[in-house]
Amino acid sequence: MRTDFKAVNNAALVALPVLLGRWLPDGRKEGREWVVRNPRRHDRKPGSFKVNLETGQWADFATGDKGGDVVSLAAFLCGLSQIEAARSLAEMLGVSSHE
Repeated sequence: MRTDFKAVNNAALVALPVLLGRWLPDGRKEGREWVVRNPRRHDRKPGSFKVNLETGQWADFATGDKGGDVVSLAAFLCGLSQIEAARSLAEMLGVSSHE
């Protein structure tokens, strides 16, 4: 079965503020972005790691790590593959992850 990344991402985007509060609780909202320290490296202060609250796109401007959606953010933060992250998010959000 193929994983429906679009359906998972759409559901995750709706829940993004809650997910970010769980995954990156030390962050703060600045305009349309969640600004936080990157938990995957020794990041002393917030500013270089940002998540767009409307699109789910994210980037660490200090390292060049980036992604275009919530699934890729979950994969990055949790050390998972894209498929593992999509399936985990689908289960968490009660979404069918299969097309």
